[in-house]
Amino acid sequence: MPSDNFEIIIPAYNEENTIAKLIQGIRETVGTTCRICVVSDGSCDKTAEIAHSQGAAVIKHPYRMGNGASIKTGLRNAKAELVVLMDADLQHVPQDIPRLLEHADIFDMVIAARDFSKLTWRNLANRFYNSFASYVSLFKIQDLTCGFRVVKRKQALQFLYLLPNSFSYPSTLTLAFLKTGRTLRYVSIGSAARKAGKSKIHLVQDGVKFFMIILRVAVFFSPLRVFLPISIFFFLIGLAYYFYTFIAFHRFTNMSALLFTTALIIFMLGLISEQIAQLRMDRTEETAQ
Repeated sequence: MPSDNFEIIIPAYNEENTIAKLIQGIRETVGTTCRICVVSDGSCDKTAEIAHSQGAAVIKHPYRMGNGASIKTGLRNAKAELVVLMDADLQHVPQDIPRLLEHADIFDMVIAARDFSKLTWRNLANRFYNSFASYVSLFKIQDLTCGFRVVKRKQALQFLYLLPNSFSYPSTLTLAFLKTGRTLRYVSIGSAARKAGKSKIHLVQDGVKFFMIILRVAVFFSPLRVFLPISIFFFLIGLAYYFYTFIAFHRFTNMSALLFTTALIIFMLGLISEQIAQLRMDRTEETAQ
């Protein structure tokens, strides 16, 4: 496997117990000449020092800015056109890197897809996110939140202004690629349990943030996919209420008029937003050329 046409970006926050083993595993898998860039996100332990001693390039944030901010820093400073993004906690197995790179010549982004068949609250939440994002993007999304992926750097740089600084950058990047007509492929992998330390993602708090970011990106790229169901909901409620009042009182009430008007206003807002979204996407493409 040629190791001079891609590099690996690893965001890390206080991962001194795992970073050395991860870098060693990467070297054993893809060779010793591959550039590895570790972005230490304000770590207060020896993450940066250990990564440097293992031969990785290290970029330090002066304070904690977020996982997404670390990815953006890594992409801005990357040297290769093709980049591998992966976490530092050993949940992403280095031996899976060649399986992702195998499809990188054909697809603009290749994403690792974890198995969510086990019945846990986290897996149920991920399945809900995947279903909602699939509805928005009209594409079967197998894993919306996995940060283990291969992406073409120049294309990813076009969407840096959209990416949040938090853990949910994978969701935004995935939807941005799909809604602008870029190709994407999923590769099924196993997901190892975290080897050391404690997960920095909170199910409820970060789950709400994930959903709001997915909703924001959905409105950004496909407003009608959000506005139209809401409009139809108000219209059906208004229609049902009108039938009730007509049968019970033989009249058309103000509440029915309000519900019908609300449905119409939301629908028109969706149409206007759709036009704005299309103009924005066209402008993004023109800027990238």
